[in-house]
Amino acid sequence: MSGSQEAPEAAEVIETLGPSVGVADRLAADIQAGRFSAGSWLKQIDLQNRYAANRSEVRKALVSLATKRLIQYEPNRGYYVHHEDDALSDEIRDLRVMLETAAADYIVAKATVADIASLRQLAEQFLKLLPTGTIMDIYEANLAFHTALLVASGNRALVELVRDLRLRTPPAPASQWSTRARIEQSGQEHLEMVDALEARNAEKLKAIISLHIQQ
Repeated sequence: MSGSQEAPEAAEVIETLGPSVGVADRLAADIQAGRFSAGSWLKQIDLQNRYAANRSEVRKALVSLATKRLIQYEPNRGYYVHHEDDALSDEIRDLRVMLETAAADYIVAKATVADIASLRQLAEQFLKLLPTGTIMDIYEANLAFHTALLVASGNRALVELVRDLRLRTPPAPASQWSTRARIEQSGQEHLEMVDALEARNAEKLKAIISLHIQQ
């Protein structure tokens, strides 16, 4: 997680908080901004007071963020901010590079014109969310793009395997997107992937995918 010097920037550029923003989004933004450090426990009563929310709203937010791996749940103890295992994360990252770059040949060979158009739309939607979208909006848009890219390979087992690997590490909002520049770079890389796919350039697609995952 980024240090306190990056916290104000992350909070300001990733999310514009207003009264309509839900508890899950507010908590996600605070985690991203470093206001809750990795490994810290999230006490429900403290969250109720912090976000002026009731018990039910806070519980739903905690369950939602646990599902998305921003936080973890330990039976009989409660929820805490995801504490990343660096060694395991590195191994899973390397495995994803192996699998997803290998899939590039299949994606290039099997992706239809409609698939490419859909991927470009998803990539553009990701970028459009950056000025005002919440962290969770951006998270969902990122996941939608990467899932659609793998689906284009025609290999459902691969899609499920990569999904399971993702579940073993925290998502980008918790581990990578500490600045607007990094999020924008991810968005540009999405578009570059689509361009390489449209050009049917498997080697370029592999290179971009590898760079993207290893950031």
